[in-house]
Amino acid sequence: MAFRLRKGDNVQVISGEDRGRSGKILKVFPEKNRAIVEGINVVKRHTKPSPKNQQGGIIEKEGSIDISKLMLVCPKSGKPTRVGTKVLENGKRVRFSKKAKESIE
Repeated sequence: MAFRLRKGDNVQVISGEDRGRSGKILKVFPEKNRAIVEGINVVKRHTKPSPKNQQGGIIEKEGSIDISKLMLVCPKSGKPTRVGTKVLENGKRVRFSKKAKESIE
C-alpha cells in the first residue's frame, strides 16, 4: 500500500493519547504501517553505561505511532486535511490537499 504521508511532512494526531498534537514525520515504516513523529508518543528507555552513552540512565525518545492516527496538516490553511493524488499532463504524479485543492511538495 502506498502511503500518502512521507518523511518531513507536518502531521497532526487525530486519535489516542496525543490527540491534537502535531509534529514532523522523522521516519516511516511502510511494512508495519507506522511512523515516528517528532515529540509524539515519547517513551522512556533505561540504558546501561556504554562507550556511546557514558553515564547511562533514563533516555526519552519518540516511539512509533500507527499511520491511521495521523493526518497531514495543510500548508495553506494550517488545519488537518485528507490527501489525494492526481496525474498531471506531463505524466507526473503529485499529492494534493483535499481542503485547499493545492498540490503538496
